[in-house]
Amino acid sequence: MQDGCTVNETVKYLGKKWTLLILLELYKGDGYSRRFSELKDSIPGITSKVLSARLKELEEEGLVWKRVEASAFPVKSEYGLSESGVEIIGVVREIKRWALKWKIDNLACGAQDCRDCVL
Repeated sequence: MQDGCTVNETVKYLGKKWTLLILLELYKGDGYSRRFSELKDSIPGITSKVLSARLKELEEEGLVWKRVEASAFPVKSEYGLSESGVEIIGVVREIKRWALKWKIDNLACGAQDCRDCVL
């Protein structure tokens, strides 16, 4: 696969550990947005450092937006899915459909919508 390949370039950031789980958690949020602390609490095992790094990468790729409320202490950061971030959830649904069809690792997910999924 060549360096400029679209699939190769996309996998470079979507294939990183935690990235898809972060996108799914943002998808579950009210209006597709969540505060940093809510994201941290909803993804067991992720460190603040990794979550911060992944959110920054997703923001740079245009999948996530960030809003900072600095008028009070502590400063609050809220993250949300951009239009392209919401659109990629459709790709995640297709991956889920494929995995359920082929019973990858004996999956037993009963959620019809990824918003109902419990990680």
